[in-house]
Amino acid sequence: MNIILKKNKLYFNNYKLRCSIGKRGITLNKREGDEKTPRGSFSLKSIFYRKDRILKINSLLVKKKIKRNFGWCDEPNSKFYNKLINFPFKDSAEKLWIKQNIYDVIIVINYNLKPTIKHKGSAIFLHIAKKNYPSTKGCIAVSKKDIMLLISVIDHKTKLIID
Repeated sequence: MNIILKKNKLYFNNYKLRCSIGKRGITLNKREGDEKTPRGSFSLKSIFYRKDRILKINSLLVKKKIKRNFGWCDEPNSKFYNKLINFPFKDSAEKLWIKQNIYDVIIVINYNLKPTIKHKGSAIFLHIAKKNYPSTKGCIAVSKKDIMLLISVIDHKTKLIID
């Protein structure tokens, strides 16, 4: 099964889901901090979730509970760039355990992971959208109900096609 992103909508099977994307649109030339969503075809790696807010995750992807000290390195000159890290951490990193609910469930998109290219973009996730679907910094965001639906049908063969 493929999930196709076109103009702030995700399409798969017979579903059409509202979503938000990077503030500056979609690009083939993703750069760290450009607020753009990368164009291309990507597999989905794993799922991170807050056990205190999401009781059960039914998915064929690897699932990992988010701990309070989890983060994702966004410092291009770090050897941990675009990787899961634990705080305290000396370089720049985005916290995964936050007050807002947007990271209650995170699907890691296989973007710039192996190999990781410095300055090519980090922390590109499919996560929960804020109210009224404002733009993201480069991720794709859907409603909590919709991300739970996606999680129930995706597997390692699923491709996310960002057009």
